[in-house]
Amino acid sequence: MSVESSPRLAEIVEAARELLESEGPGGLTMRALGDRLGMRAPSLYKHVADKDELEALLIAEAFRRWGAVMHEALAGLPGRAPRKAKLASLARAYRAWAQAHPHLYRLVTGGPLPRERLPDGLEAWAAQPITRAAGSEARARAAWAFAHGMTILELDGRFPPGADLDTAWDAGISALG
Repeated sequence: MSVESSPRLAEIVEAARELLESEGPGGLTMRALGDRLGMRAPSLYKHVADKDELEALLIAEAFRRWGAVMHEALAGLPGRAPRKAKLASLARAYRAWAQAHPHLYRLVTGGPLPRERLPDGLEAWAAQPITRAAGSEARARAAWAFAHGMTILELDGRFPPGADLDTAWDAGISALG
């Protein structure tokens, strides 16, 4: 099911996103979502089959938003910009988006991706900027693994206090560029 298929479904997904962002994954329940929308939780099932479908819709919406940010990060650069400049721009955008949306970031990047429930081509479109900047799928995967590792460690507070993460990000980008 696509969010575009129904204004009510779009409203439900937006409310679920806001609830996830403000309360974290434990706060995203069908009951809490129903309360936020002023409806009973069982009425939500007229629009989504179950919480797994709701999460897949949230992941798709996150891919749209995050992908737009990543596309925009490259749009301002000249086409002939060096790989390092492109990767640095994407890394800044990636890190900022994840820090602004930590619960949504974890939903999108944690556990198996429900590809069968995502709109055709969405994942590829969202990954296009990093693949283009890196120059190959293998380099793109390495860049994504670096960015994700740095991001999740930062979000989880795993770096020592006072660690210079900006310099660590720069070192990683230099190694990949």
